[in-house]
Amino acid sequence: MQDKTQQGAAAPQDFDVVIVGIGMVGAALAALLGRDGLSVAMVDARPFPLSLAGVGDGLPAPRVSALTPVSQRLLDGLGAWQTICQRRATPYTAMQVWDGEGSGDITFRADQAGVATLGHIVENDVVLAALEEQLERMPNVVRIYAHKVSSLDEHGERRTVMLDDGRKLRAALVVGADGARSHLRSMAGIDISERDTGHHALVTTVRTALPHAATARQVFLANGPLAFLPLTVDGDDHYCSIVWSTAPEHASELASLSREALGQAMAQAFDYRLGKVEVLDEARTFPLSQRHAVTYHLPGVALVGDAAHSIHPLAGQGVNLGLMDAAVLAEELLVGRRRGVGFGETAVLARYERRRRGDNAAMLVLMDGFRQLFGARHPALTLLRNLGLSSVNRLSPLKRLLMQQATGQRGRLPLSCR
Repeated sequence: MQDKTQQGAAAPQDFDVVIVGIGMVGAALAALLGRDGLSVAMVDARPFPLSLAGVGDGLPAPRVSALTPVSQRLLDGLGAWQTICQRRATPYTAMQVWDGEGSGDITFRADQAGVATLGHIVENDVVLAALEEQLERMPNVVRIYAHKVSSLDEHGERRTVMLDDGRKLRAALVVGADGARSHLRSMAGIDISERDTGHHALVTTVRTALPHAATARQVFLANGPLAFLPLTVDGDDHYCSIVWSTAPEHASELASLSREALGQAMAQAFDYRLGKVEVLDEARTFPLSQRHAVTYHLPGVALVGDAAHSIHPLAGQGVNLGLMDAAVLAEELLVGRRRGVGFGETAVLARYERRRRGDNAAMLVLMDGFRQLFGARHPALTLLRNLGLSSVNRLSPLKRLLMQQATGQRGRLPLSCR
């Protein structure tokens, strides 16, 4: 594989855009810009590119995403979707949600939404490796690994990024795609509003006695939601990826259990809907916070994905929101170029923020509302949410609206996602 890491360059290098962070969102943004001829530099602290060799083989990785049909269209247009499906992607045609503290239950089906699938469960590493394969084919996209950004400076209409080895990268626009604890965001001086969800997430991979039947399932428990996300491994549909969001002390307690005991706890909490549960991998935990940047841009700087907003994983919308950020920002930059407007100018970046902030904020509020409603133990609220779930399940117009939201059909979609 050609190594485009630009080692040892002494003089400052000029690019159209510098992207800090080579994750799924940053890689998608670079691919969108790179295919239109922009010169892009990417920087990431991880030591090397993620290769397709071995990715999507054997036991599924614990970190997965529920990609919507809209995100699928974006990845397909970038040439990555076919590779993703060749490695491993599990379509799901139904979603079932119920209240573990009551009797409320709702089921969404793809045919009710007029789509073939509601989405695909895909390992994050598979998505990223497929995108990096596309970037490797773009000579105008330079990737720099095993280095961090040490400073961000403004010089006239351009921004200069200095790396920890002294190299300098100059561009009209620097994009922070480096995650929820974005270092670039901090260096740019962009504040965030942050809310502790009171949850830690426990993730692992399991095998269930009953097949998942291409259905994503989630139960709301007293301490938080437990999701069984369907995975198919070598044609076997008895695998699921687990995301259990719960109180920190409960997450630690669960993680300390033997695999047999953890499987029993999961099966019981899940009402044995998939029968006996066998835990196949180490259970990992991490804290969940909800963050939203006070602005997505400054002159010459923009934020995308988790650097701009991070969300509770109970609806699996985080990476889809980030991919929409990338698609909209790329579209606005390219439209601005045709109009002769610089990539880092406020007029361009403000249009990007106007198109994305409302959708992201609405999803943040919705997820926080769900978390608080289903975390409440007051009998009146228990009755309310059970009546609400049952009512939505019967009201087809509202149900269709919720399914459109879940499949990413919200607002004005960028051309790359239509």
